[in-house]
Amino acid sequence: MKFVMTAQGQHVTLAPLDQADALNLDKFQRIVIGASIRYGKHRPQLAAFIKKHQPLLERKANALFSVNVVARKPEKNQPHTNPYMIKLMQQLSWKPNLTGVFAGRLNYPALGLVDQQMIRFIMYITKGPTDTTQTFEFTDWAQVEAFAHQVCALPVPAQPAP
Repeated sequence: MKFVMTAQGQHVTLAPLDQADALNLDKFQRIVIGASIRYGKHRPQLAAFIKKHQPLLERKANALFSVNVVARKPEKNQPHTNPYMIKLMQQLSWKPNLTGVFAGRLNYPALGLVDQQMIRFIMYITKGPTDTTQTFEFTDWAQVEAFAHQVCALPVPAQPAP
């Protein structure tokens, strides 16, 4: 996404959520928040960050996306059909200008034994891959690229004169 946006002439700053409060968010024209699922949930800090900065987010062109392997299934790869995005949006009063959902990657070898077995069991139940010696890339990169182009096309609200 960063590559596409940079190619479109956008200046892109990436920051982990725990470092985003140190940024002067008001200086950005667009704010994109991305969040992944861990242990079946978005981090609680995500909703707290959004609630804290909601007035600022609403003054900017903004987008929100979630990365979760449930989105590997065609019937769950859209914001309005993805259970994690639906649940997150129900927790928030903020309505982003643009939302997206991406499947991401399952890297079994990078996981600890307990996590491997938990995720393997979930994958077994949901008819996903269960070979813990492999990494599985589910990301639809064309979808990510299209989302990045949509972010670049978001109209930037006029800033009030000082």
